[in-house]
Amino acid sequence: MLDGIDLKLFEGELVAIVGPSGCGKSTFLNAVDGLAKLNSGEILVDGKRVAAPGPDRAMVFQQDSLFPWYTVRRNVMYGLELQSRLGKDERLDRADALIDLVGLTGFADHYPHELSGGMRQRVNIARALAPEPELLLLDEPFAALDAQTREFMQVELMKILARARKTALFITHQIDEAIFLADRVAVFSARPARVKEIVAIDLPASRTLEVKLQPRFRELYNHVWRLIQEESVRAGFVQADGGAA
Repeated sequence: MLDGIDLKLFEGELVAIVGPSGCGKSTFLNAVDGLAKLNSGEILVDGKRVAAPGPDRAMVFQQDSLFPWYTVRRNVMYGLELQSRLGKDERLDRADALIDLVGLTGFADHYPHELSGGMRQRVNIARALAPEPELLLLDEPFAALDAQTREFMQVELMKILARARKTALFITHQIDEAIFLADRVAVFSARPARVKEIVAIDLPASRTLEVKLQPRFRELYNHVWRLIQEESVRAGFVQADGGAA
């Protein structure tokens, strides 16, 4: 359930959304994608009202959702095959350029079962970028990965989005992931969700994993954590002393 969420994204930025479990983060993302209907209010992408899914938005889910019988190249081309304005050679060229962009040069003819989890998610991101959406929506895309791969994929995603020059909305349960990736972090309240606070991430734009060791990163982490803890206490998920309710 959502309650009067007011959130604006600026071109080229990544906004991460965090909040208590079950607060409505994924529901909001589905609404932006046009998969969930609003009872009131409206969502605009580049000034156009969202009424249904469209090519100006692309979603990356937690599971890679690749077609196992298609190669990497064919998986990336899948969305392009629905765009009749592109010829076969153009689709091939764009798919190969995106495969290079996500760091999978040499794997175009491999099948999903031949790839690691992190590599499959790179394919998923390339496929989402193929139709050239205005807005990339990522719903906990690294949640199924092991901890080490997840850290590496955070770095890779920053590189991919910088090169692709895309605007992105990123859902995560991991506070450190949100702070590392985002230009701003929107903290949602407990249900019904509203924007409790938008935290500007004043860290260098070009980041390596070492930034997580810096005092400022820890300050931002603790601030976001306190906001979520306040909402969890208010909703009765945990006790005021931090223990489970």
